[in-house]
Amino acid sequence: MFSTEEYVERKSAASGRGRFDYLQALVTEFQDTDSQGAKVQILANLANFSYDPINYGHLRKLNVVDLFLDMISEDDADLVKFGIGGICNLCLDKENKQIIAENDGVELIIKCLSSPDEETVINAITALIYLSSHSNKSETASEDVIECMTKFQSSSNIRLRNLAVIYLQDCCGLKEK
Repeated sequence: MFSTEEYVERKSAASGRGRFDYLQALVTEFQDTDSQGAKVQILANLANFSYDPINYGHLRKLNVVDLFLDMISEDDADLVKFGIGGICNLCLDKENKQIIAENDGVELIIKCLSSPDEETVINAITALIYLSSHSNKSETASEDVIECMTKFQSSSNIRLRNLAVIYLQDCCGLKEK
């Protein structure tokens, strides 16, 4: 559920810590911990906070968009899953889209399409749908991506299949096969 600034301030006042300070503490803990499990949990929390547009400015200020982009090229499948989940949540915002585009994010997101984890693939397709535009169509609607989406149309996972159909129709102007 989306929050209002007033609601966030009231809730933050009760804990004695504002939203920015809390998010900053999460980012600092992520950077300081050596525990892979803790990193995954913190990244999951940051991805959840990235769902609410009221947090976008804080997350940009804390370079969390860059953090998510860094995580989607990691070897740990859980870090990739929560990194792409965070990107998917943030990429509806114009400023976040720009950051993603300027940091080769579309290319990194496309690489997530080959993940064995269906949630990672679903978030990658959704992010590509949100990021697709005339200016990056050569990248988002490349032959390789179209071929991949065409294969996903045959998936037994209905969400994956439906997203592939939406992608091909809305982003590429292709009809379902």
